Amino acid sequence: MVNYHKPENKTVQELKDIAHRLRIHSINSTQASKSGHPTSCSSIAEIMSVLFFQTMKYKVDKPRDQSSDRFILSKGHAAPILYAAWAEVGLFPVSELNNLRKIDSDLEGHPTPRLNFIDVGTGSLGQGVAVANGMAYIGKYLDNADYRTYVLVGDGESAEGSVWESLNFAGHYKLDNLCVIFDVNRLGQSEPTSLQHDMETYRKRCEAFGLNAIVVDGHDVEELCKAFYEAANTKGRPTAIIAKTYKGKYFPNIEDLENWHGKPLGDRAEDVIKTLQNLIHNHGTLTLKPQAPVKEIPIANISNVKLATPPEYKLGESVATRLAYGTALAKIAINNPRVIGLDGDTKNSTFSEKLKKAFPERYIECFIAEQNLVGTAIGAACRDRTIAFVSTFATFFTRAFDQIRMGAISQTNVNFVGSHCGVSIGEDGPSQMGLEDLALFRSIPGSTVFYPTDAVSTERAVELAANTKGVCFIRTSRPNTAVLYQNDEKFHIGKGKVVKQSSKDQVLIIGAGVTLYEAIKAANELQQNGVHARIIDPFTIKPIDAELILQNGQACGGRIVVVEDHYKEGGLGEAVMSAVAGHRNFVVKHLAVTEVPRSGPPAVLLEKYGISANKIINAVGEILSL
Repeated sequence: MVNYHKPENKTVQELKDIAHRLRIHSINSTQASKSGHPTSCSSIAEIMSVLFFQTMKYKVDKPRDQSSDRFILSKGHAAPILYAAWAEVGLFPVSELNNLRKIDSDLEGHPTPRLNFIDVGTGSLGQGVAVANGMAYIGKYLDNADYRTYVLVGDGESAEGSVWESLNFAGHYKLDNLCVIFDVNRLGQSEPTSLQHDMETYRKRCEAFGLNAIVVDGHDVEELCKAFYEAANTKGRPTAIIAKTYKGKYFPNIEDLENWHGKPLGDRAEDVIKTLQNLIHNHGTLTLKPQAPVKEIPIANISNVKLATPPEYKLGESVATRLAYGTALAKIAINNPRVIGLDGDTKNSTFSEKLKKAFPERYIECFIAEQNLVGTAIGAACRDRTIAFVSTFATFFTRAFDQIRMGAISQTNVNFVGSHCGVSIGEDGPSQMGLEDLALFRSIPGSTVFYPTDAVSTERAVELAANTKGVCFIRTSRPNTAVLYQNDEKFHIGKGKVVKQSSKDQVLIIGAGVTLYEAIKAANELQQNGVHARIIDPFTIKPIDAELILQNGQACGGRIVVVEDHYKEGGLGEAVMSAVAGHRNFVVKHLAVTEVPRSGPPAVLLEKYGISANKIINAVGEILSL
């Protein structure tokens, strides 16, 4: 290999010593917590030693520095050895490792960004490679930087299809700044993995996805050093280092045996630690120190994002909110070079293609692989490098729910945009209808859920989401709908709008998206018959504007009708009912889709599934008769 210099014997021995020290720390911390995965830590000890003390370039005092290499422990249950590595490089005292899993310690059972050296939460397996993709893609194509991304994957989690979705993405985009390390220790949680130590099959699979595959002895630090050097010098494709390892390596009478997953060593610990100590040559101060990054890159500005121009629509003009989303995305990208869009081959339907046409270098096509789509966005947003918007049909986010909930654990600021919601999409049928999406995103801790009704409010929702911390979701509709608001209308998170009212109002109707227009139609018909209805557009479903609902609901005698193009559970109706639940003298009539729908024209479907203007009129009649 060109210019490769074998490490000195002294370096090799110290890397071996460090690996054993990391093993001992993992045993001690799991003994202290009486839980954890010391055998899973042991199989990657040499990998961690070589990565943290020989290969990666990073700043110990600034673990999330934008110029440093990235590391993701996808097999998050091996967290104790990751914590041990950071303690050994001097980030915090080794003594703190014994606080593992304690209620008042951030050294949790699986890594979370409560710790300043963790970028993303891991532990729900099969997600680390997607996150690494996002980091590597931004490093290569947006930052044009030298930092590299390393992700350590367990062989057990490689049974997850999401891993291979992500490897396909990495190969397609030639992410040569990405290194995926497979810890092939043969044993899963309850039995051996399907491939066990069939290293050739792992190699062929990785090569088939366009990776430079290197099979190594994962306990040989010299082989690891050489493999990481080759990875760093391989151009045009990512590298997979496939490491043959053993669970519980160097643990007498435990190594490579079943039934030791997720268990501290108990009364075996003392003897194992003695064995490991006898393998260490230097028990004193370490001489190997992490290398600092070669080049500094600037901090990205991702704050105070604005539309380049205000909305430009005419009242009554017919515009789909999904189209307004694409327009707004391109507008905010004009003013901030860190705005990016990701899509799953639906860009001509979600209209994220507007960003691609304006700034092709800031659009990432993730194809039909929604789990990788979401994970890649989370990685792209890490270390505040981008303002990421992810779009696809709303219903397809259900496939990536686990990635989204892990995004919340990871404290991500990714913005999700789901189009084609509800039965109003029409003839495409139930498989394409987002009817669970509000429930999904409302359940995410700290999320903000926008449901803009017209083009003006949609553009403002995009602007607000770009400046909002945490997971954001914007629900957009397929049909063209009339512009309701003036272009200079102000919108705020958690603040709804009263779109129709009078002093004679007898009932409050709350709708969003297409059902707001049905509510307006119903109210106009009711008015001709002497019944006056007030109408609210909530704008955000989470947080819901409880004050506005209570105030206007009381003004209408406590009578409320909620109508939504969503299943009954978890959507707008339940948000409204939560708002009034602690208050007397309210009655809520809830119209929603209550069964799996079928194909048909949108208007027919709205009527058939009980959310049309006619059904609202009936509901008003029923609630007034109570």
